[in-house]
Amino acid sequence: MFGLFQHGMGPLANFQADYKVYPISFIDKPDAENGDKVFMPPSALHRLSEMNLEYPMLFNVSNRATGRVTHCGVLEFIADEGVMYMPYWMMQNLVLQEGDSVRVRSVPLPKGTYVKLQPHTTDFINISNPKAVLETTLRGYTCLTVGDAICVNYNNRKYFIDVIEAKPPNPHPGGANAISVVDTDCEVDFAQPLDYVEPERLPPPTPQAAAAAAEDGAGSSTPAETAAPEEPKFLAFAGSGRRLDGKEPKHADSPVAVPLNDYRGGWRTAAESLKAAGLGPEGEEAGAK
Repeated sequence: MFGLFQHGMGPLANFQADYKVYPISFIDKPDAENGDKVFMPPSALHRLSEMNLEYPMLFNVSNRATGRVTHCGVLEFIADEGVMYMPYWMMQNLVLQEGDSVRVRSVPLPKGTYVKLQPHTTDFINISNPKAVLETTLRGYTCLTVGDAICVNYNNRKYFIDVIEAKPPNPHPGGANAISVVDTDCEVDFAQPLDYVEPERLPPPTPQAAAAAAEDGAGSSTPAETAAPEEPKFLAFAGSGRRLDGKEPKHADSPVAVPLNDYRGGWRTAAESLKAAGLGPEGEEAGAK
């Protein structure tokens, strides 16, 4: 399985090995969860050093039991022999359990020029600056594979984002579509989140309905609403008089309504209104004269 020579023609062009997979939490490297790099055994480094491979070294990782495929880089060669440690989100993409086997092959990938991503929830696009958060996250990645759901950790929350398109496409027939994102100017586009719901659009009103609504609005006003407000008035002599002998007065006084007309930009006082109506002290003198 690990033969380095084929029919005496020298070292193989591609690295290939099978490993049992465990999550990175087994080796207490929590920061490595924020990316796509794995931990391989020292023997892998020895074999890779004998091959003429491009850097960074990129790998195709496949679960042969399910046919799922992803791609990754390597962070360190400190794993136990026959074992590979990988981020848990990658294990989820490959539908792997602890101790399952994967096949690892070295592969060249084209430098990406375009990638389209689709968040699982609208919560991600509602954060203050989602593109800046994504750019920071992708610094920990070496490649992106169409069909994968990458994980973005931000403010103690995990946001999953699907990779739905990548350019340039894989030139190898039958190969998984993946791109390298190391030292490349890659355009990033977003599709609407998976839980996005289009706002309900109400149909425009028909001409008949608009005319009926206008008629209803015109007929709803009442004379009380359209009539001018009643001018405020002051009731003069509204009290009752008493005779000194205790008898009832012969004539009952009736209150006099005196309008409080607008006067020099304000309302008249009661005294001013009485004077204007000839009912004040000066009015009585004028009447006597």
